[in-house]
Amino acid sequence: MLIVFSSFISCDRENAVSTEVSVIHRDLDEIIASGKITAVANFNQTSYFIYKGEPMGFYYELLRRFASHLDLDLEIIPENDIDNAYQLLNSGDADIIAMGLTVNSERKEMMNFSMPLFETRQVLVQRKPDSWRTMKVHEIEKTLIRSQLELGGMSVYVQKGSVFKQSLEILEKESGEDIDIIEVPFESEELVKQVSRGEIALTVCDERIALVMNALYPNLDFSTPVSFPQKQALGLRKEGSDDLLNELDAWLEKFEGTMEYALLEKKYFKGQRMARIANSDYFSFSTGKVSPYDEIIKKYSDTIGWDWKLIAALIYQESQFDPSVESSKGAYGLMQVMPSTGDHFGFDVTKSVDNNIHAGISYIKYLDKVFSDKIPDKEERVKFILASYNAGHGHVLDAMKLASKNGYDPEVWDGNVALFLNKKSEPEFYTDPVVKFGLLRSGVAVNSYVDAILERYDHYKHLE
Repeated sequence: MLIVFSSFISCDRENAVSTEVSVIHRDLDEIIASGKITAVANFNQTSYFIYKGEPMGFYYELLRRFASHLDLDLEIIPENDIDNAYQLLNSGDADIIAMGLTVNSERKEMMNFSMPLFETRQVLVQRKPDSWRTMKVHEIEKTLIRSQLELGGMSVYVQKGSVFKQSLEILEKESGEDIDIIEVPFESEELVKQVSRGEIALTVCDERIALVMNALYPNLDFSTPVSFPQKQALGLRKEGSDDLLNELDAWLEKFEGTMEYALLEKKYFKGQRMARIANSDYFSFSTGKVSPYDEIIKKYSDTIGWDWKLIAALIYQESQFDPSVESSKGAYGLMQVMPSTGDHFGFDVTKSVDNNIHAGISYIKYLDKVFSDKIPDKEERVKFILASYNAGHGHVLDAMKLASKNGYDPEVWDGNVALFLNKKSEPEFYTDPVVKFGLLRSGVAVNSYVDAILERYDHYKHLE
């Protein structure tokens, strides 16, 4: 997959997309022809995030399965502003808004909606008294707002442009009570944290998100509804998305009835698992960390001019950040360096994580020298280096010669040199006179290795 996803609540805006954006028609045929489907959503603790180096999230996993159903790659564009998400949709840069959008009449004028994924409400978020742990339930209840009429004269903080403001305005109209609605440029998750810390008194969030937040912030109460039940769905372009909509709805209708879907929903919205993840040092949405070894990776990646997150993606592929793993061939540690290779660069790779990473990056520096004159484009050269890290540079040099001999571009990886690396398992090619390193049975695996690292790197880049 190529991965380049949101809160049901945090960026759920009511504003229309700018009329200045010219709408592009890009339906299912065009999407299939392009080889990928693109979803836009924000980066948060239920929809899309990185945990211990692995991309996760409800919408990420849902759309990954839909993309697989269509035999397409999935591209995720993180975007925290729903207005920008509308623009990406209508400009053709995205095909789906996967942000738990509330379905209402205004939005139906702007976009098509998939079949509903959820029915939910918006709830008031308020802090229990400081001594709530020692108080009886009825004593706590006396301190909390339970009637919507009690919101009169109260200040409620909501994300600017969100549907939460609209719900509170409806309450004002129906109750005749004035509510001080304060719009701020913070997502709902941040506002919930501020209530928990006592910095603000009240905010509003989606009831499904409250299920997760309740486990994270036991000092908060999420029991008072401020809206009627509302449906949430995926958003598609209003014009030119009929075929995609039909395909998506047909797939969702089948998938929602499966045990796989039930487990996916449970994984992200029920139980204590998400609370444990969110409290981890390696929940990247909160901490920006990928692994326990980020600082060492940063230190040595700077010596070769590579983004540390690319090195981290390679390390995950090699060892999943397990420093004690040893392959059947003797490769050791985080970067799976052979002890003999480490010795060549002056490091005992079994002695420490620092040595292991330093040796692995020294090897990458060596490979860069091998290909620097042959592959002038630095970004393209990365693919050759990654393949060489896995298979050895000799096999990659052979594949370059085969590509050139057969009329392909020896300086381009995808569809050119990668193709002939695969063919080194065939006698016609590995016995060719230009080949010096013979048979390679794992060409397909090497290509998958390169793709997997670059895919994961695209995820890690979102941490910026």
